[in-house]
Amino acid sequence: MNIIEIKNLTKVYDEKTIPVYALNGINLAFNEGEFTSIVGPSGSGKTTLLNLLGGLDTPTSGEIRIDDTNISNLSSRQLIGFRMRNIGFVFQSFNLIPVLTAKENVEFIMQLQGVNKEQRNKRTFDLLKSVGLEEKINSRPNKLSGGQQQRVAVARALASKPKFILADEPTANLDSKSAENLLHIMEKLNKEENITFIFSTHDARVVAKARRVITLEDGNIVSDVIKN
Repeated sequence: MNIIEIKNLTKVYDEKTIPVYALNGINLAFNEGEFTSIVGPSGSGKTTLLNLLGGLDTPTSGEIRIDDTNISNLSSRQLIGFRMRNIGFVFQSFNLIPVLTAKENVEFIMQLQGVNKEQRNKRTFDLLKSVGLEEKINSRPNKLSGGQQQRVAVARALASKPKFILADEPTANLDSKSAENLLHIMEKLNKEENITFIFSTHDARVVAKARRVITLEDGNIVSDVIKN
């Protein structure tokens, strides 16, 4: 079942001077449960596509439908609420709140959603356990390694029970062992809980794990391969 449909999606920067087509009328669909990598050289449009899918930027033209909602038509206020309910984010820089513990970072979005304390506590512990960090529940980010911080970020992305997770270069700031551990956890969550992951990456390890690889170049899709 398609959870995302992209039609004629275009993003143009510097329209009043020399237009730069970051995305040039692309068409794509993503199904529930995918583990997909979007690859391509710097400037190919990978991050732009993820930002548009996540409602962090708006297209110049075209549309993005997530479960029949055209997010291109939503106001900024509506987008904030839509993102909070439907989309999880994992960034290469972790983006944890430094003064909050691992538990507090994970449960923050649930507080915004109005989830009661008992439910928040249970889901937060379960999520941190699923990424192997139940013993670090009260640790702040400065007491965690880079790999551990990124695993907290994955747990946080899952906290709102989103329709899909967008991961922008999630292994870029990790050593090899931490990157492998993180990928193993995300692959396990994908296979066992049918959580949809869409990556933007240069990392060959992420591409090797992906079951679908979409290659962008100059804002165009040059290949879309589903592995056996």
